[in-house]
Amino acid sequence: MAKVEIYTKAFCPYCARAKSLLESKGVAYEEYDISMGGPKRAEMLERARGGSTVPQIFIDGTHVGGCDDIHALDRAGKLDPLLAA
Repeated sequence: MAKVEIYTKAFCPYCARAKSLLESKGVAYEEYDISMGGPKRAEMLERARGGSTVPQIFIDGTHVGGCDDIHALDRAGKLDPLLAA
């Protein structure tokens, strides 16, 4: 199974929706809560090439985008192959 990382903030409905999709697929993920900013927020900005909204999702180190992006990948049938890598 691929390594999935997700940067989130507390009470973020888009974060909850993205995590729900991953959980429905039985995918374990590493979550980084950046609600209070700090070094993880700076890391996210660098890794996501300036993407400042949450969630920001990475699969095996590759930036796949946010909530809408991961749902679009799923609808297109492209998410499962990424997760199975």
